[in-house]
Amino acid sequence: MTERKIPLAGVIGTPVSHSRSPRLHGHWLRKYGIAGHYIPMDIASEDLEDAIRLLPRLGFVGANVTIPHKERIMAIADLVTDRAALIGSVNTLIFRADGKIHGDNTDGYGFLENLKHGAPDWEPGVGPAAVIGAGGAARAVLSSLIDAGVPEIRLSNRTKNRAEGLQREFGSKVVVYDWVHAGNMFDGAKTVVNASSLGMQGKPQLRIPLDGISNDAVVTDLVYTPLETGLLAHARSIGCRTVDGLGMLLYQAMPGFERWFGIKPEIDDGLREAILR
Repeated sequence: MTERKIPLAGVIGTPVSHSRSPRLHGHWLRKYGIAGHYIPMDIASEDLEDAIRLLPRLGFVGANVTIPHKERIMAIADLVTDRAALIGSVNTLIFRADGKIHGDNTDGYGFLENLKHGAPDWEPGVGPAAVIGAGGAARAVLSSLIDAGVPEIRLSNRTKNRAEGLQREFGSKVVVYDWVHAGNMFDGAKTVVNASSLGMQGKPQLRIPLDGISNDAVVTDLVYTPLETGLLAHARSIGCRTVDGLGMLLYQAMPGFERWFGIKPEIDDGLREAILR
């Protein structure tokens, strides 16, 4: 008599002890009565490829990938989705039955789903978007906003050449603003996104003039510690529709969980409370 192996998944990074993904996936595993496990794995860069190749033989069906491995993992995966190639990084691995390692990026999906659920009347095509930051998260945001039909994306970053690099990659819809003039990009913007770590607990505050934000804009911040950042507090005070960053974490996790464990999970208040506890 043979028994089906218990499916395993986890999150790979270094450091990784801060990740909320084990709490998130653990909540879903318990909710749906799945005999599986999701664990944090602190793997150094020099051990990354050997570890990835070993995981399927240990019973792993997939994994999430976080800093600093999201770019390097693209060269290790056997197959990479178009959206991961466009974003330039992988955050979700599926270990297929044929032995292939499949790499995907669900950050853009998570960003858009969070925005759509948090502001159901959001219309991407009605006007420009203003985006702060030019790191990996910003790449996913730019890609998803372009796909959604935003006509112009105004981008500013403390290091201007990083923003200009994204402009070259993503094309003429991206307009770069100098950091000292970043407040000007809010004029007429219908969507405002903080895709940087500014405003996060333990990080510097976002010190861009916010008075140019219109009260008819949808404002979202990818930071979720604190849940209401200074940007969101200001936007809410002038009547904007605001969307916090926790939902992006939750929605980006859905496709991987469904592929690994065979159930499409739900995002509800109980899940948010479990993550925030």
